Amino acid sequence: MTKEFIFPVRVYYEDTDAAGVVYYANYLKFMERTRTEWLRQLGFEQTDLRQKHQIIFVVKHVNIDYRRPAKFNDMLQITTQVLKLGKASITVLQKVKRTDNDLCTAIIKLGCVHIDNFRPHPLPFVILEALQI
Repeated sequence: MTKEFIFPVRVYYEDTDAAGVVYYANYLKFMERTRTEWLRQLGFEQTDLRQKHQIIFVVKHVNIDYRRPAKFNDMLQITTQVLKLGKASITVLQKVKRTDNDLCTAIIKLGCVHIDNFRPHPLPFVILEALQI
């Protein structure tokens, strides 16, 4: 599978609650943004996947563990690493880190679906090829 992809994110005031702590749902936004950048660095724009291959990725399942809070103005590193490739799915491990501390860890299963009917669609060969070590 692919090596770990790291994307930096700064915590802005809008990401936090009244206590200055990152609101729990925003960790998922950070992870979504990182998956988009991960695909981009692999050479895949999501708009191109939709136009050329008639596919999109949807989140099928999330298992998330919140360990420590991120706070306003923290510099975070969001990581993405492929755990498993299915015929029409990709399972990734994503972590939100501050320096060497894991703040949040999630295992996310992404489904590849056809844009016309939102039914499972096999991953295009070019994606499978890019994700192999």
